[in-house]
Amino acid sequence: MFQALQQAIEKRTAVVGVVGLGYVGLPLVRAFVTAGFRTLGLDVDQSKVDLLRKGTSYIGHIRSEWIAACQEQGQFEPTADMARLAEPDAILICVPTPLSESRDPDLSFVEATARQLAAALRAGQLVILESTTYPGTTRDVVLPILKASGLEPGRDFFLAYSPEREDPGNPEFSAQTIPKVVGGIDPPSRQLAESLYGAAVAGVVPVSSCEVAEAAKIVENTYRSVNIAMVNELKKVFDRIGVDVWEVIDAAKTKPFGYQAFYPGPGLGGHCIPIDPFYLSWVARKHGMPTRFIELAGEINTSMPEYVVHRLIAALNDAGKPLKGSRVCILGMAYKKDIDDPRESPSFELLNLLRAGGAIVSYNDPHIPVLPRMRRHEVPKMDSCELSEPFVAEQDVLLIATDHSSYDYDFLVRHAQLIVDTRNATRNITHGRDKIWKA
Repeated sequence: MFQALQQAIEKRTAVVGVVGLGYVGLPLVRAFVTAGFRTLGLDVDQSKVDLLRKGTSYIGHIRSEWIAACQEQGQFEPTADMARLAEPDAILICVPTPLSESRDPDLSFVEATARQLAAALRAGQLVILESTTYPGTTRDVVLPILKASGLEPGRDFFLAYSPEREDPGNPEFSAQTIPKVVGGIDPPSRQLAESLYGAAVAGVVPVSSCEVAEAAKIVENTYRSVNIAMVNELKKVFDRIGVDVWEVIDAAKTKPFGYQAFYPGPGLGGHCIPIDPFYLSWVARKHGMPTRFIELAGEINTSMPEYVVHRLIAALNDAGKPLKGSRVCILGMAYKKDIDDPRESPSFELLNLLRAGGAIVSYNDPHIPVLPRMRRHEVPKMDSCELSEPFVAEQDVLLIATDHSSYDYDFLVRHAQLIVDTRNATRNITHGRDKIWKA
């Protein structure tokens, strides 16, 4: 089984299946198609599959023309039929791993996929989990489910872990150019996973086990979470003493060694940084170890939307207005600039807090024309408002939550009554500075 699969990978005759066609899965499809593999994309969301079959992309940095061309050439086939999991030679699992209400790991999507896979598993398949999770998931959760198929791991089928490292909207890095960390449940599994990714991405970093690969991903994002928490806390301190935290960071980063710049914001967003550190805290608690440093960083970052709203209330009070009844337009619902990804965006928490305080809230985001449904928030039906001169002028305050490059900040400052800027987006505007409150 091993030799046959290894040869199929080397000859590019292996079919690659990707389960979960979101911000991780679809770029992976592109990487393997570009490398010459035929791909099968599987997703339980029939609406996504229908769009892809029509040649329509729902992810900004994946072009619809490319989707259509790949299907016409027979290189990519999307489907919602999970019974077809028996067809691919290699299966990459890219499903969500959110947190529960109590901030514990929610592996329901991973487990459901593993059960569907076990029902269809055949000899000679390689399975790779890419979803971010805690060390031990591949071996302790996925492996027992797949073994229920009656097939023997390391002989009949192979299992590995390789954490996704997608950075949506980053023009410098894509799935093809980011090195892949790879760990297997045994040496043959790791070797096959190395060969597969080595054929499609810029580099492969093999490690001794799935657990090391799982831990590496959590370390990468915990590092960012902790450092962002530090500058978020410093923002509050420096604001109290009248010092601009962004100017401080710009000065500090001129040091050519021993410092890396991180920037504050209205809270953490995205599919990794707000979630991964809590996975590490959870597994540490299981082993009787507190992770006070990590949990404190999480508390600071999750508190930032409330801090922003308090600053907005202070700005309105200074103008002699209450929050209740004031018109507030949130600029940017994506979790970071120039993308269409709303996952875990703090803008949704800002929206809920402002509405709870009685504000009349609207939003604009050139990348998100209609507010999507979110797992953790009740989202009202709302369309993006056009930033016309009359609309901007009638808002009591504009809240810059995401600093999209397409915004004309000179225009916004010129016509707005008041602006609360959480991203230092207005730093180069010289007029109307008395209208701008940083938060």
